[in-house]
Amino acid sequence: GTLRLRLGRQVLAIEFQRFASVREGPNLRQSYDAAFAEYERGGWHVIGAYEQPVQAQDVHPFDDYSNHHLTFGGIKVQRRLSGSTQLSAYYANYRRDAAVFASVTGTERRHIIDIRTSGAVKGFDWDVEGMNQSGSIGAQTIQAKALGTSVGYTLVDVKWKPRIGLAVDVATGDHDPSDNRLETFNPLFPNGYYLAGYTGFPNLIHVKPGLTIHPARAVSLTVAGAAQWRETTADAVYVFPNFPMPGTAGITGRYTGTYGEVRGDWKITPHYSVAIDAVHFVVQSAIRQAGGHDANYLGIQVSCGW
Repeated sequence: GTLRLRLGRQVLAIEFQRFASVREGPNLRQSYDAAFAEYERGGWHVIGAYEQPVQAQDVHPFDDYSNHHLTFGGIKVQRRLSGSTQLSAYYANYRRDAAVFASVTGTERRHIIDIRTSGAVKGFDWDVEGMNQSGSIGAQTIQAKALGTSVGYTLVDVKWKPRIGLAVDVATGDHDPSDNRLETFNPLFPNGYYLAGYTGFPNLIHVKPGLTIHPARAVSLTVAGAAQWRETTADAVYVFPNFPMPGTAGITGRYTGTYGEVRGDWKITPHYSVAIDAVHFVVQSAIRQAGGHDANYLGIQVSCGW
């Protein structure tokens, strides 16, 4: 087999990057001061890591730092079953001091179990991931869950190989702020592009159909529309990544917003790529009552890797 060890500042992406990513989208990527070990043999892939996410103070250049107030670590086991089909699971421990949610603040400790399967067969592709979180924050216990799914079908014999896709995501919110149990899901370190960079994963129901075409081998264009609801109106609407929007907890109205998205990706060479992403987000009554409004987003990203 092959063993890899890395110690120091690095970027780490886990699974589909729903919950642990390099945070594409925002201008500041998420890096980690981490000890990382990886072993591969045959169809098995085992990863262990202990990480302190890097924080930026934004006072003067090069003032980013990491410390023991926010840590994340665990072990993941992945097995390639056949072809592109994979099954993986990991356990992680998440710790954050001075955490803030709509109903509670305090030291947050989460034990995380995540299971994911992905693959593609005869034009169909899928990526399904479920996460359970338990632990404590302040004097309250934590019990939260999330499910992320992305499925699609590619017409391989049709010009531009169109892919018809559907993403459905559900994450729990806190149904009763006074019951000493926090059910609000923590999305950890999510990808900014996954939910168009506006609302966050906590307390969310997200349905997103889309169409992707490939006018050239290295070019893809995606058009998608999405609708979002709160899993419970007792909890707040959360903005990216997991900040509760003041004045939204307990307000009627589960439907929180609709957005349309157009995205283009061009892999110029194996080392250079360009991405353009445009989003128009229309908020609904719960957000409007709290002072929110419709928004537009345009992102242009040029990447170089080696």
